[in-house]
Amino acid sequence: MNPLRITAVSYLNTFPFVYGIKESGKLKNYRLDLAVPSLCAESLKHGEADVALVPAGALPGLGKVYPVSDFCIGAVAEVRTVLLLSHQPLGQIETISLDFDSRTSVELVRVLAKHHWKIEPEYVKLKPGEVSQLKSSQAVVAIGDKTFAMRSQYPYVYDLAGEWIKFTGLPFVFALWVSKKQLPAEITQSFSEALAFGVGNKATCLEYFRDKLPACEDCLDYLENNISFTFDQEKKSGLELFLKFLG
Repeated sequence: MNPLRITAVSYLNTFPFVYGIKESGKLKNYRLDLAVPSLCAESLKHGEADVALVPAGALPGLGKVYPVSDFCIGAVAEVRTVLLLSHQPLGQIETISLDFDSRTSVELVRVLAKHHWKIEPEYVKLKPGEVSQLKSSQAVVAIGDKTFAMRSQYPYVYDLAGEWIKFTGLPFVFALWVSKKQLPAEITQSFSEALAFGVGNKATCLEYFRDKLPACEDCLDYLENNISFTFDQEKKSGLELFLKFLG
């Protein structure tokens, strides 16, 4: 039997998922690859993965997909690692550089700019690795572990999850587990149990990954209070609204 090919994101916020997949004992025959969010969707799209943690912004380009679990990377308050960083206040921003690593956040900032902030900036796509090397960018969307160090370099910091919640009153879903085909129930159950194990053991997970932790003041607090892992009805409503904006 071929192994279940899984692609996940290589950030702190997915460490509980990765820990559960590797250490729960629920999955026996699998292969796990880690990538930045924008490449996770590509691996699923091109048949290189059976299950992927896919950015919400990439869903419209994938066609028919099937949810694989009731877990996601979501936020019900500020998320801290998906930011618009700027040297100018919102009303003075003329150009926004876009992190190569992200698919969802670059779509989210466009939605917020047009419908919430009422600004019309020019958008500049960045190459891999460029976002943390910018010296004079007026504003930049940055995601992931690098934002812990980057935020102190900018006087204006806008948390995109917090801004979405102000705008809509709904939580935001950054990524969710999907497949391009209907998987057997026993596989989805085992997969969900593995994820649940990781989410339920965050402190142990951080000890497991102690050599890979980013420069975060309190990683456990971040996982407990900034990331919301349950793909509940409120988050489904938030995701549905976001996808309507992408229309």
